[in-house]
Amino acid sequence: MELKNKIWMTGNLDWFAYVGEEEMYLGRREVPSPLEEGDAWINVLGDSFKVEDGEIKYLGRVEPPQTFW
Repeated sequence: MELKNKIWMTGNLDWFAYVGEEEMYLGRREVPSPLEEGDAWINVLGDSFKVEDGEIKYLGRVEPPQTFW
């Protein structure tokens, strides 16, 4: 599957993509790799994403998951 979004990883292993016209933080370890149709995740900020029709879609913000570090 070829993604329609431009996606990149920084040297800190953070994933970013253009979702529509906006540059968005996708996450770090929570981003499925490789991305496939139907994959969905929520990053540490609570932003929810899903791959539909070969494109990463922003679904909105939810309550961020609890982390116990």
